[in-house]
Amino acid sequence: MENKYIVKILKKDVVSHDVKRFIFEKPKGYKFIPGQATDASINTNKFKSEKRPFTFTSKNTDLVLEFTMKMYDGLTKNFHELNPGDEIIIREPFGSIHYEGEGVFIAGGAGITPFIAIFRNLNDNLGKNKLIFSNKTRKDIIYELELSEILGANVKFLVTDENTKEYINEKIDRSFLKKEIDNFNQYFYICGPPSFVSDIKKDLIELGAKKERIIIEG
Repeated sequence: MENKYIVKILKKDVVSHDVKRFIFEKPKGYKFIPGQATDASINTNKFKSEKRPFTFTSKNTDLVLEFTMKMYDGLTKNFHELNPGDEIIIREPFGSIHYEGEGVFIAGGAGITPFIAIFRNLNDNLGKNKLIFSNKTRKDIIYELELSEILGANVKFLVTDENTKEYINEKIDRSFLKKEIDNFNQYFYICGPPSFVSDIKKDLIELGAKKERIIIEG
C-alpha cells in the first residue's frame, strides 16, 4: 500500500504565461533526492483518484516543498486553479534523474524542473556544469534570471520558433552538439518531451558519449 501525504498550499506565484510556482507544507521526515518527482492528486472527491507526476524544484533541506507546474490540457489546468489553503495528495518520491558528477544538462521546456532542484542543491559547488536550455519562444523560458545568476556563462538559452539576437536561434541537433561540446566523456543529463530526449541521446551516443553516462528519466 502506497504512502500518501495531504499537504496544504501555502503560496502561489506566476512564473510565466503558462507556469505557476506552488509552495506546500512539507510532511515531517519527507525526503527526496534533487531531480526526483512525486505523483500528486488534488484532495477533492472529484480528483483525488487522478494523479500526475510533478518534480520538486525545492531543495531537500528546505522546510517546505516547491513545485513549478506548467499547464497542459487536462488535470494540470485544475492544479493551476488551486489557491493557498487548498490541499493536494502526494506520494513517495521517485525518478532516476539525479546528480552523478559534472557534465552537460540539456533541457527542453518544462524538462528544466528536475535540473532546478539539482542546481539549487549544488549551490556554490557548480564546478564546470553547463546547461543548454531550449524553448519555443522567449516567454516560455522558466527561471531565466535565476539560471543566469547560478550558471553565468555556462548556460545557453535557445529559442526555436522566433528570431531574436538575445538568444540562440537553433535546435539542439547533432551538428549543434558537435559544435558546442568538446568532451563527450562526461555526464549528460537530458529531460524534456520523449522525442526530444530520445533524439538527443541518439546524437550524443553517435558523437562518442557513453550510454552509462547519459542520465534520463526511466
